[in-house]
Amino acid sequence: MDSLIHGFHNMSIEDRRKLIKEFSGLTEEDMETMDYRMPMDAAGNMIENVYTVMDYPVGIATNFRINGRDYLIPMSLEEPSVVAACSNGAKYARPVGFTAYSTASLMRGEIELYNVPDPDYAIIKIFQNKEKILEMANTRSRTLSSMNAGAKSIEVHYVNNELIVNLVIDVADAMGANIINTMLEYVSGYIEELTGAKSNLRIMSNLTTERVTYAYAKFDGKKLGQETVDRIIMANEFAKHDIYRATTHNKGIMNGIDAVLLATMNDFRAQEANAHAYASINGYGPLTDYRKDADGNLIGSIKIPVAVGTVGGATKTSRKAMLAMKIMKISGSTEFATVLASVGLAQNFAALRALADEGIQSGHMKLHARNIAIAAGATGDMIEKVAGEMILRKNISYTAAKEIIEKIRG
Repeated sequence: MDSLIHGFHNMSIEDRRKLIKEFSGLTEEDMETMDYRMPMDAAGNMIENVYTVMDYPVGIATNFRINGRDYLIPMSLEEPSVVAACSNGAKYARPVGFTAYSTASLMRGEIELYNVPDPDYAIIKIFQNKEKILEMANTRSRTLSSMNAGAKSIEVHYVNNELIVNLVIDVADAMGANIINTMLEYVSGYIEELTGAKSNLRIMSNLTTERVTYAYAKFDGKKLGQETVDRIIMANEFAKHDIYRATTHNKGIMNGIDAVLLATMNDFRAQEANAHAYASINGYGPLTDYRKDADGNLIGSIKIPVAVGTVGGATKTSRKAMLAMKIMKISGSTEFATVLASVGLAQNFAALRALADEGIQSGHMKLHARNIAIAAGATGDMIEKVAGEMILRKNISYTAAKEIIEKIRG
Protein backbone atom coordinates (compact mmCIF):
# COMPACT_ATOMS: atom_id res chain seq x y z
CA MET A 1 0.00 0.00 0.00
CA ASP A 2 0.93 3.63 -0.46
CA SER A 3 1.71 5.64 2.69
CA LEU A 4 0.50 8.82 0.97
CA ILE A 5 -2.86 8.98 2.73
CA HIS A 6 -5.05 12.01 2.16
CA GLY A 7 -7.18 13.18 5.08
CA PHE A 8 -5.75 10.69 7.58
CA HIS A 9 -6.05 13.30 10.34
CA ASN A 10 -9.77 13.69 9.60
CA MET A 11 -10.53 9.97 9.93
CA SER A 12 -12.05 8.46 13.02
CA ILE A 13 -9.70 6.47 15.22
CA GLU A 14 -11.47 3.29 14.15
CA ASP A 15 -10.96 4.06 10.45
CA ARG A 16 -7.30 4.84 11.07
CA ARG A 17 -6.90 1.49 12.78
CA LYS A 18 -8.50 -0.34 9.85
CA LEU A 19 -6.12 1.34 7.44
CA ILE A 20 -3.07 0.54 9.60
CA LYS A 21 -4.23 -3.07 9.87
CA GLU A 22 -4.46 -3.40 6.09
CA PHE A 23 -1.18 -1.55 5.43
CA SER A 24 0.89 -3.62 7.88
CA GLY A 25 -0.94 -6.94 7.64
CA LEU A 26 -1.88 -6.95 11.33
CA THR A 27 -3.76 -9.78 13.03
CA GLU A 28 -6.76 -9.52 15.33
CA GLU A 29 -4.39 -10.08 18.24
CA ASP A 30 -2.32 -7.13 17.03
CA MET A 31 -5.44 -4.99 16.94
CA GLU A 32 -6.27 -5.96 20.52
CA THR A 33 -2.76 -4.87 21.53
CA MET A 34 -3.67 -1.30 20.57
CA ASP A 35 -5.89 -1.20 23.66
CA TYR A 36 -3.57 -3.27 25.83
CA ARG A 37 -2.41 -1.76 29.10
CA MET A 38 0.75 -3.04 30.72
CA PRO A 39 -0.08 -4.96 33.92
CA MET A 40 1.38 -3.55 37.10
CA ASP A 41 3.42 -6.68 37.79
CA ALA A 42 5.04 -6.41 34.35
CA ALA A 43 5.80 -2.73 34.94
CA GLY A 44 7.19 -3.59 38.37
CA ASN A 45 9.64 -6.01 36.78
CA MET A 46 10.77 -3.41 34.24
CA ILE A 47 11.86 -0.64 36.65
CA GLU A 48 12.04 -0.10 40.41
CA ASN A 49 9.49 1.36 42.84
CA VAL A 50 6.59 1.22 40.37
CA TYR A 51 3.29 2.78 41.46
CA THR A 52 1.47 3.34 38.14
CA VAL A 53 1.84 3.27 34.35
CA MET A 54 2.10 6.46 32.31
CA ASP A 55 -0.17 6.96 29.29
CA TYR A 56 1.40 8.60 26.24
CA PRO A 57 -0.54 9.09 23.00
CA VAL A 58 0.77 7.27 19.94
CA GLY A 59 0.10 8.65 16.47
CA ILE A 60 1.07 7.65 12.93
CA ALA A 61 3.28 9.67 10.60
CA THR A 62 2.13 9.13 7.04
CA ASN A 63 3.55 9.79 3.56
CA PHE A 64 7.00 8.27 4.14
CA ARG A 65 8.88 6.58 1.34
CA ILE A 66 12.40 5.49 2.29
CA ASN A 67 14.72 3.71 -0.13
CA GLY A 68 11.76 2.95 -2.37
CA ARG A 69 9.56 1.47 0.36
CA ASP A 70 6.52 3.06 1.98
CA TYR A 71 6.21 3.25 5.77
CA LEU A 72 3.64 4.18 8.36
CA ILE A 73 5.65 5.31 11.38
CA PRO A 74 4.38 5.23 14.99
CA MET A 75 5.34 8.26 17.08
CA SER A 76 4.69 8.75 20.80
CA LEU A 77 5.01 12.13 22.55
CA GLU A 78 2.96 14.78 24.31
CA GLU A 79 3.67 17.75 22.02
CA PRO A 80 1.03 18.69 19.43
CA SER A 81 1.95 19.43 15.80
CA VAL A 82 4.98 17.10 15.70
CA VAL A 83 3.24 14.13 14.02
CA ALA A 84 1.43 16.45 11.60
CA ALA A 85 4.64 18.32 10.76
CA CYS A 86 6.58 15.10 10.22
CA SER A 87 3.90 13.75 7.87
CA ASN A 88 3.89 17.07 6.01
CA GLY A 89 7.67 17.01 5.64
CA ALA A 90 7.53 13.50 4.20
CA LYS A 91 4.83 14.59 1.75
CA TYR A 92 7.06 17.35 0.37
CA ALA A 93 9.79 14.75 -0.26
CA ARG A 94 7.59 12.52 -2.43
CA PRO A 95 7.38 10.93 -4.97
CA VAL A 96 11.06 9.87 -4.74
CA GLY A 97 11.12 10.03 -0.96
CA PHE A 98 14.16 9.65 1.24
CA THR A 99 17.38 7.92 0.31
CA ALA A 100 19.17 6.64 3.40
CA TYR A 101 22.12 4.49 4.43
CA SER A 102 23.35 3.21 7.77
CA THR A 103 26.86 1.94 8.48
CA ALA A 104 27.66 -1.27 10.37
CA SER A 105 26.49 -1.53 14.00
CA LEU A 106 29.87 -0.73 15.54
CA MET A 107 30.02 0.47 19.15
CA ARG A 108 32.85 1.31 21.56
CA GLY A 109 33.47 -0.02 25.02
CA GLU A 110 36.05 1.69 27.23
CA ILE A 111 38.34 0.33 29.95
CA GLU A 112 39.97 3.02 32.09
CA LEU A 113 43.42 2.01 33.34
CA TYR A 114 45.17 3.96 36.09
CA ASN A 115 48.46 3.52 38.01
CA VAL A 116 50.05 2.28 34.79
CA PRO A 117 53.74 1.53 35.61
CA ASP A 118 54.99 1.99 32.04
CA PRO A 119 52.35 3.24 29.55
CA ASP A 120 54.42 2.68 26.38
CA TYR A 121 55.23 -0.88 27.41
CA ALA A 122 51.57 -1.44 28.36
CA ILE A 123 50.40 -0.40 24.88
CA ILE A 124 52.78 -2.85 23.23
CA LYS A 125 51.64 -5.71 25.50
CA ILE A 126 47.98 -4.95 24.74
CA PHE A 127 48.54 -5.04 20.98
CA GLN A 128 50.78 -8.12 21.17
CA ASN A 129 47.85 -9.90 22.84
CA LYS A 130 45.09 -8.24 20.83
CA GLU A 131 43.78 -11.45 19.27
CA LYS A 132 43.52 -13.19 22.64
CA ILE A 133 41.68 -10.21 24.17
CA LEU A 134 39.20 -10.19 21.26
CA GLU A 135 38.74 -13.97 21.51
CA MET A 136 38.06 -13.69 25.24
CA ALA A 137 35.53 -10.94 24.67
CA ASN A 138 33.71 -12.95 22.01
CA THR A 139 33.22 -15.92 24.33
CA ARG A 140 30.64 -13.76 26.12
CA SER A 141 28.17 -13.91 23.21
CA ARG A 142 27.66 -17.05 21.16
CA THR A 143 24.97 -15.24 19.20
CA LEU A 144 27.27 -12.48 17.97
CA SER A 145 30.08 -14.93 17.29
CA SER A 146 27.78 -17.11 15.18
CA MET A 147 26.89 -14.02 13.12
CA ASN A 148 30.55 -13.09 12.53
CA ALA A 149 29.90 -10.04 14.70
CA GLY A 150 31.26 -9.24 18.16
CA ALA A 151 34.56 -7.64 19.19
CA LYS A 152 36.50 -6.57 16.09
CA SER A 153 39.41 -4.32 17.05
CA ILE A 154 41.23 -2.53 19.86
CA GLU A 155 42.32 1.10 20.14
CA VAL A 156 44.36 2.70 22.93
CA HIS A 157 44.85 6.36 23.85
CA TYR A 158 45.90 8.58 26.75
CA VAL A 159 43.45 10.68 28.74
CA ASN A 160 44.60 12.69 31.78
CA ASN A 161 47.59 10.42 32.50
CA GLU A 162 45.42 7.33 32.19
CA LEU A 163 45.43 4.65 29.51
CA ILE A 164 42.06 4.07 27.86
CA VAL A 165 41.52 0.79 26.03
CA ASN A 166 38.68 0.83 23.51
CA LEU A 167 37.09 -2.35 22.18
CA VAL A 168 35.22 -1.75 18.92
CA ILE A 169 32.34 -4.22 18.82
CA ASP A 170 29.80 -5.12 16.12
CA VAL A 171 26.57 -5.56 18.06
CA ALA A 172 24.44 -6.51 15.00
CA ASP A 173 20.73 -5.82 15.66
CA ALA A 174 21.15 -5.08 19.37
CA MET A 175 21.48 -1.66 20.95
CA GLY A 176 24.54 -3.23 22.54
CA ALA A 177 24.90 -1.87 26.08
CA ASN A 178 24.62 -5.11 28.04
CA ILE A 179 26.87 -7.29 25.91
CA ILE A 180 29.55 -4.58 25.60
CA ASN A 181 29.70 -4.06 29.35
CA THR A 182 29.86 -7.82 29.91
CA MET A 183 32.77 -8.15 27.49
CA LEU A 184 34.68 -5.28 29.09
CA GLU A 185 34.35 -6.66 32.59
CA TYR A 186 35.47 -10.10 31.41
CA VAL A 187 38.70 -8.98 29.68
CA SER A 188 39.71 -6.22 32.10
CA GLY A 189 41.39 -8.63 34.54
CA TYR A 190 43.61 -10.04 31.81
CA ILE A 191 44.53 -6.54 30.64
CA GLU A 192 45.47 -5.66 34.23
CA GLU A 193 47.83 -8.67 34.26
CA LEU A 194 49.41 -7.61 30.97
CA THR A 195 49.98 -3.98 31.96
CA GLY A 196 50.39 -4.06 35.75
CA ALA A 197 47.71 -1.34 35.89
CA LYS A 198 44.40 -1.14 37.71
CA SER A 199 41.07 -0.82 35.89
CA ASN A 200 38.43 1.61 37.02
CA LEU A 201 35.47 2.20 34.68
CA ARG A 202 34.53 -0.55 32.22
CA ILE A 203 31.61 0.86 30.29
CA MET A 204 30.24 1.33 26.79
CA SER A 205 30.24 4.76 25.16
CA ASN A 206 27.00 6.28 23.91
CA LEU A 207 28.91 8.26 21.29
CA THR A 208 28.85 6.02 18.22
CA THR A 209 31.13 7.66 15.66
CA GLU A 210 31.34 4.35 13.76
CA ARG A 211 27.57 3.77 13.77
CA VAL A 212 26.29 6.65 11.63
CA THR A 213 23.23 7.05 9.40
CA TYR A 214 22.79 9.30 6.38
CA ALA A 215 19.52 10.46 4.81
CA TYR A 216 18.85 12.66 1.77
CA ALA A 217 15.72 14.17 0.22
CA LYS A 218 14.73 16.57 -2.52
CA PHE A 219 11.93 18.95 -1.55
CA ASP A 220 9.95 20.41 -4.46
CA GLY A 221 11.06 24.01 -4.96
CA LYS A 222 7.95 24.91 -6.98
CA LYS A 223 5.62 23.86 -4.16
CA LEU A 224 7.73 25.61 -1.56
CA GLY A 225 8.40 28.80 -3.51
CA GLN A 226 11.89 30.14 -4.05
CA GLU A 227 11.69 32.62 -1.21
CA THR A 228 10.90 29.83 1.26
CA VAL A 229 13.70 27.67 -0.17
CA ASP A 230 16.19 30.50 0.29
CA ARG A 231 14.95 31.26 3.79
CA ILE A 232 15.30 27.62 4.88
CA ILE A 233 18.91 27.60 3.63
CA MET A 234 19.53 30.86 5.50
CA ALA A 235 18.03 29.38 8.67
CA ASN A 236 20.36 26.38 8.46
CA GLU A 237 23.34 28.69 7.98
CA PHE A 238 22.19 30.63 11.04
CA ALA A 239 22.37 27.38 13.05
CA LYS A 240 25.93 26.76 11.82
CA HIS A 241 27.14 29.99 13.41
CA ASP A 242 24.95 30.39 16.50
CA ILE A 243 24.89 27.75 19.24
CA TYR A 244 21.61 29.02 20.67
CA ARG A 245 19.90 28.47 17.33
CA ALA A 246 21.75 25.19 16.67
CA THR A 247 20.49 23.73 19.95
CA THR A 248 16.86 24.40 19.04
CA HIS A 249 17.48 23.30 15.45
CA ASN A 250 18.73 19.89 16.64
CA LYS A 251 15.97 19.65 19.25
CA GLY A 252 13.53 19.77 16.34
CA ILE A 253 15.30 16.82 14.73
CA MET A 254 15.07 14.87 17.97
CA ASN A 255 11.36 15.72 18.32
CA GLY A 256 10.76 13.22 15.54
CA ILE A 257 13.42 10.65 16.37
CA ASP A 258 12.64 10.51 20.10
CA ALA A 259 8.94 10.03 19.40
CA VAL A 260 9.64 6.92 17.29
CA LEU A 261 12.10 5.61 19.88
CA LEU A 262 9.53 6.07 22.63
CA ALA A 263 6.86 4.25 20.59
CA THR A 264 9.26 1.31 20.20
CA MET A 265 10.69 1.51 23.75
CA ASN A 266 14.23 2.20 22.62
CA ASP A 267 16.57 4.31 24.73
CA PHE A 268 15.89 7.86 23.56
CA ARG A 269 18.15 9.35 26.30
CA ALA A 270 21.12 7.52 24.82
CA GLN A 271 20.21 8.80 21.36
CA GLU A 272 19.90 12.36 22.65
CA ALA A 273 23.38 12.20 24.22
CA ASN A 274 24.78 10.55 21.09
CA ALA A 275 23.37 13.12 18.67
CA HIS A 276 24.31 16.20 20.67
CA ALA A 277 27.84 14.93 21.41
CA TYR A 278 28.32 14.18 17.70
CA ALA A 279 27.09 17.67 16.84
CA SER A 280 29.78 19.04 19.18
CA ILE A 281 32.86 17.27 17.81
CA ASN A 282 34.01 20.27 15.78
CA GLY A 283 32.07 22.93 17.71
CA TYR A 284 28.34 22.55 18.21
CA GLY A 285 26.34 22.86 15.01
CA PRO A 286 23.32 21.52 13.10
CA LEU A 287 23.04 17.85 12.16
CA THR A 288 21.31 18.72 8.88
CA ASP A 289 22.38 20.67 5.83
CA TYR A 290 20.42 22.33 3.02
CA ARG A 291 21.28 23.63 -0.44
CA LYS A 292 19.51 24.44 -3.70
CA ASP A 293 19.96 22.43 -6.91
CA ALA A 294 20.05 23.82 -10.45
CA ASP A 295 16.26 23.46 -10.78
CA GLY A 296 15.55 25.41 -7.61
CA ASN A 297 14.65 22.38 -5.49
CA LEU A 298 15.69 22.26 -1.86
CA ILE A 299 18.17 19.47 -1.13
CA GLY A 300 18.20 18.35 2.50
CA SER A 301 20.52 15.89 4.18
CA ILE A 302 21.28 14.61 7.66
CA LYS A 303 24.26 12.79 9.12
CA ILE A 304 23.55 11.45 12.58
CA PRO A 305 24.86 8.63 14.78
CA VAL A 306 22.08 6.16 15.55
CA ALA A 307 22.41 3.24 17.96
CA VAL A 308 19.15 1.32 18.23
CA GLY A 309 18.13 -2.25 18.73
CA THR A 310 15.47 -4.47 17.23
CA VAL A 311 16.22 -7.41 19.53
CA GLY A 312 16.36 -7.70 23.29
CA GLY A 313 15.48 -5.30 26.07
CA ALA A 314 12.17 -3.50 26.39
CA THR A 315 11.62 -3.72 22.62
CA LYS A 316 10.70 -7.37 23.19
CA THR A 317 8.97 -7.10 26.56
CA SER A 318 6.37 -4.49 25.63
CA ARG A 319 3.53 -5.67 23.41
CA LYS A 320 2.90 -2.15 22.12
CA ALA A 321 6.59 -1.66 21.28
CA MET A 322 6.56 -4.90 19.29
CA LEU A 323 3.37 -3.76 17.55
CA ALA A 324 5.02 -0.47 16.57
CA MET A 325 7.90 -2.39 14.98
CA LYS A 326 5.43 -4.63 13.17
CA ILE A 327 3.52 -1.64 11.79
CA MET A 328 6.78 -0.38 10.28
CA LYS A 329 7.73 -3.92 9.16
CA ILE A 330 11.31 -3.34 10.32
CA SER A 331 13.72 -6.16 9.48
CA GLY A 332 16.81 -5.06 11.43
CA SER A 333 18.64 -2.28 13.24
CA THR A 334 20.25 -0.74 10.16
CA GLU A 335 16.87 -0.40 8.44
CA PHE A 336 15.42 1.06 11.63
CA ALA A 337 18.27 3.59 11.73
CA THR A 338 17.45 4.74 8.17
CA VAL A 339 13.83 5.27 9.22
CA LEU A 340 14.89 7.33 12.23
CA ALA A 341 17.28 9.52 10.24
CA SER A 342 14.59 10.13 7.61
CA VAL A 343 12.10 11.08 10.31
CA GLY A 344 14.65 13.48 11.81
CA LEU A 345 15.22 15.13 8.42
CA ALA A 346 11.48 15.38 7.70
CA GLN A 347 10.80 16.87 11.12
CA ASN A 348 13.60 19.42 10.78
CA PHE A 349 12.51 20.43 7.28
CA ALA A 350 8.91 20.91 8.43
CA ALA A 351 9.99 23.07 11.37
CA LEU A 352 12.25 25.23 9.21
CA ARG A 353 9.55 25.60 6.55
CA ALA A 354 7.07 26.78 9.18
CA LEU A 355 9.59 29.17 10.71
CA ALA A 356 10.64 30.57 7.34
CA ASP A 357 7.07 30.88 6.07
CA GLU A 358 4.14 31.64 8.37
CA GLY A 359 5.98 31.30 11.69
CA ILE A 360 6.01 28.35 14.04
CA GLN A 361 3.09 29.36 16.24
CA SER A 362 0.37 29.50 13.61
CA GLY A 363 -0.03 25.78 13.04
CA HIS A 364 1.26 24.73 16.44
CA MET A 365 -1.25 26.77 18.43
CA LYS A 366 -4.18 25.58 16.32
CA LEU A 367 -3.32 22.01 17.20
CA HIS A 368 -2.59 23.01 20.80
CA ALA A 369 -6.05 24.59 21.13
CA ARG A 370 -7.65 21.23 21.95
CA ASN A 371 -5.21 20.68 24.83
CA ILE A 372 -6.02 24.11 26.23
CA ALA A 373 -9.75 23.42 25.91
CA ILE A 374 -9.38 20.17 27.87
CA ALA A 375 -7.26 21.87 30.54
CA ALA A 376 -9.98 24.49 30.94
CA GLY A 377 -12.61 21.79 31.56
CA ALA A 378 -14.10 21.01 28.15
CA THR A 379 -15.26 17.44 27.58
CA GLY A 380 -16.75 15.42 24.74
CA ASP A 381 -18.06 17.39 21.76
CA MET A 382 -17.38 20.64 23.62
CA ILE A 383 -13.61 20.24 23.08
CA GLU A 384 -13.78 20.89 19.32
CA LYS A 385 -16.30 23.72 19.79
CA VAL A 386 -14.11 25.52 22.30
CA ALA A 387 -10.95 24.96 20.23
CA GLY A 388 -12.69 26.16 17.08
CA GLU A 389 -14.01 29.29 18.76
CA MET A 390 -10.55 30.19 20.13
CA ILE A 391 -9.08 29.80 16.65
CA LEU A 392 -11.78 32.06 15.19
CA ARG A 393 -11.08 34.66 17.85
CA LYS A 394 -7.33 34.28 17.30
CA ASN A 395 -7.03 34.03 21.05
CA ILE A 396 -5.83 30.58 22.06
CA SER A 397 -5.45 30.79 25.82
CA TYR A 398 -6.70 29.22 29.03
CA THR A 399 -8.65 32.39 29.92
CA ALA A 400 -10.39 32.43 26.53
CA ALA A 401 -11.21 28.73 26.82
CA LYS A 402 -12.81 29.21 30.27
CA GLU A 403 -14.86 32.10 28.98
CA ILE A 404 -16.13 30.09 25.97
CA ILE A 405 -16.97 27.08 28.16
CA GLU A 406 -18.98 29.27 30.53
CA LYS A 407 -20.79 30.79 27.57
CA ILE A 408 -21.70 27.36 26.14
CA ARG A 409 -22.84 26.02 29.50
CA GLY A 410 -24.67 29.23 30.34
